[in-house]
Amino acid sequence: MSDQPANESLLPTRQSLLSRLRDWEDQAGWAEFFETYWRLIYGVARRSGLSDAEAQDVVQDTLVVVAKQMPGFRYDPARGSFKAWLHTVIRSRLSRHWRKARARPVVAAGEGMETEAGTEPEADLAAPPEFEAEWQREWEHNLLEAALRRVQAKVSSRQFLLFSLAVLREVPVATIRRQFDASFAQVYLAKHRVGKLLKAEVTRLRKELGE
Repeated sequence: MSDQPANESLLPTRQSLLSRLRDWEDQAGWAEFFETYWRLIYGVARRSGLSDAEAQDVVQDTLVVVAKQMPGFRYDPARGSFKAWLHTVIRSRLSRHWRKARARPVVAAGEGMETEAGTEPEADLAAPPEFEAEWQREWEHNLLEAALRRVQAKVSSRQFLLFSLAVLREVPVATIRRQFDASFAQVYLAKHRVGKLLKAEVTRLRKELGE
C-alpha cells in the first residue's frame, strides 16, 4: 500500500500507482486508478464520436488491458511519460471501435492482429484528426480537476467556495459578497491564496507524470 497522505494520492505518481496495480488483490489501488482516470478515458471516447455505451465499453476495455499488463509490467520513465503510455493504451481501445464504424474486416490471429497485451498494428491505430486535440483537452481537464481536489483538501471550505465562485464559475464579486456575506478582502484573498496553491499543484502533477 502507498504510504502517501490521502491528499497526496488523488492523482498518484506513475511509479507508486502502477506498482500497486501489479497486485490484483489491491482493491484500493484499482479503485484509485478507476476514480482517477475513468473520466479522462470516457471523455476522450465521447469527444471522439462514440456513444455513451461505446465510451463505457472503452473504459472497461482499457481497464482490462491495464489489468493484463500489470502483473509483469515495469514502467521505465526513460522510455516515455505515463501520459504517453496511457495515451497508447486508450488509443488502441478506441481503434477497435473506429474499425467497427468503418466496417473494416477483422484480421485473423497470426496475421497482425492484437497481441495478448492489447496492442494493435500501426495501421489500426490511425485516429481521426480530432483525436489528438480531444485527448490533450481531456488530459488537461483531468489534470486540473485532480489539482483542484488536492487544493480543496488544504484550504477551508469557505475559501474554496469563494475561489470556485469567483474564478471557476466567474460569478461577479458583488454577487458573492451579497449572497455569502463576504468582504471584498475575503474574496480577493481566497482568489489569491487558492489560485497560488492551484498553480503549484498543477506544476507538481506535471512533474509527477513526467510531462
